[in-house]
Amino acid sequence: MKIKLLPSTFDEHGHPCVEQRLSCYLVDDTIAIDAGSLGLALAPHERTAIRDVIITHTHIDHIASLPIFIDDSFEYLEQPVRVYATAENIQRLEDDIFNWHTYPRFSELSNGHCRVMEYVTLRPNETFSIKHLTITPIPVHHAVPTVGLLLTSNDTHVAYSADTGATDEFWRVLNRLPHLDALLIECSFPNALSKLAIDSGHLTPALLDTELEKLDHLTSIYAVHIKPSYRDVIMREIAACGRTNLRIAEPGLTYEW
Repeated sequence: MKIKLLPSTFDEHGHPCVEQRLSCYLVDDTIAIDAGSLGLALAPHERTAIRDVIITHTHIDHIASLPIFIDDSFEYLEQPVRVYATAENIQRLEDDIFNWHTYPRFSELSNGHCRVMEYVTLRPNETFSIKHLTITPIPVHHAVPTVGLLLTSNDTHVAYSADTGATDEFWRVLNRLPHLDALLIECSFPNALSKLAIDSGHLTPALLDTELEKLDHLTSIYAVHIKPSYRDVIMREIAACGRTNLRIAEPGLTYEW
């Protein structure tokens, strides 16, 4: 399994910047998890391979360029862009984004070949399949309804926490696995802002360290969703945790297991 954290921005030489303002991950070059930078960071040939987009929740940094991605693909689609989300989050997308005011309701439009977009409803803890992957959405603890994801391909298991604070069901599901190949988990704020993190459903390095005590597997762990303003101090505080298997994921790199 391959996963790439798409960059939010690029420098003057076209290289990915380390600051992560938007959240979007490509799995095996064909499936997107969240869509913050989906419509901004891909070359045209990369966009054509993606027709399945999983939305963990509807905060703007996770959906910002979904409308742009679909708009840019509109003319060339021969099958709909399938947007996977829980019923609550589908309703939020329809109410707040694809509502004919903020953006057209693409689920009602056709380009002459097919409908442009269709929704697929996710049910928490109910496994579903996209191509070669089986995926389990797991409720986590955030300020709005959110699911983390367990991705499985053959005997490879990779988990993504999405945005979350302290949570339990996520760890129970992972601990039932025979092994876990990798974990991508958020770490948004520095330790000095622990109250803000807790109130908003996020983690700090210290809170992350506590959460990882709930995981029974020894695995590669990648911290994501680092707020750019605090990146340097969060890097130092993560290093101070002393976990040799914990590092910060780099935008633009492809990780493979």
